[in-house]
Amino acid sequence: MASAPPLETSGAVGYAPPPPSYEEAMNAGPQYPQGAPVCPPPGYSKAPQAPYPTQGYTQLYTPPPPGPPVTTPVVSVQTVYVQPGASFGELPVQVCCPHCAQSVLTRLEYNSGTMAWLTCAGLFIFGCIYGCCLIPFCVDCLKDVTHRCPNCTSVLGVYKRL
Repeated sequence: MASAPPLETSGAVGYAPPPPSYEEAMNAGPQYPQGAPVCPPPGYSKAPQAPYPTQGYTQLYTPPPPGPPVTTPVVSVQTVYVQPGASFGELPVQVCCPHCAQSVLTRLEYNSGTMAWLTCAGLFIFGCIYGCCLIPFCVDCLKDVTHRCPNCTSVLGVYKRL
């Protein structure tokens, strides 16, 4: 079986020749496309032309006569949050006072209630006779809590231990 002689090429098959170096491109001078005119066509002049013709202006919209400025009324919106059965507990609560209409954080007052008395009686029965049975009246976590408004001092709610 015979084979064809090798193909002699100066570069790789399917690739364009490499571009010229920078020095070769700069020494070659300006390159213009073939057939492109270098000078302007005959009859070309840079003389200024006449301006566009003026057109008549007719006003289509007549503005309204000046008068007092139109003011729109300012509407203020007040949001009222209704607290159905605010849960008064051991901690201060953020509520709206119905008496002074202010949003306040309640002030707490501790009062001896049923829980403090029952604890005192229980300690007395178990032998704490010599003043130890009075300790529940010094501990706030055994007392009832009254929530008051800090502005008008009205009672807003009461939390009873028992």
